[in-house]
Amino acid sequence: MLKSARRGVKLNSQTGMGLVETLVAVAILATSVVAFVIALSAGSLTVNEHDRETIAQGLAQTQMEYTKNSAFVPGAATYPALAVPATYSVSVGVVAVPGADNNIQKVTVSVLKDSVSIITISDYKVNR
Repeated sequence: MLKSARRGVKLNSQTGMGLVETLVAVAILATSVVAFVIALSAGSLTVNEHDRETIAQGLAQTQMEYTKNSAFVPGAATYPALAVPATYSVSVGVVAVPGADNNIQKVTVSVLKDSVSIITISDYKVNR
């Protein structure tokens, strides 16, 4: 009786993943990996940009404080610049304030990285 019951059962009734299903799963996984790598790349670029701007801002503020604390020179066109990292450069420009006496100067500090301007700040220097 057991043999007769088994005769009606198909031997090829195994189910599993076929080639098409496997390829679809691999394609979905590959798409996910590519999206993850692109997100990491964008994050890395953002961090590098932020680091560059933070360094430039620190250099500009340090140069401005150095310039404001140095001796006042009437009629000066510039003041000495501090030493900066190799790929950065700092320029200091000074102009007299129109309509004011000769004891006030407008100081502008520009920071460049690889000859590209990153930040420019301005402040006033007073002869005290």
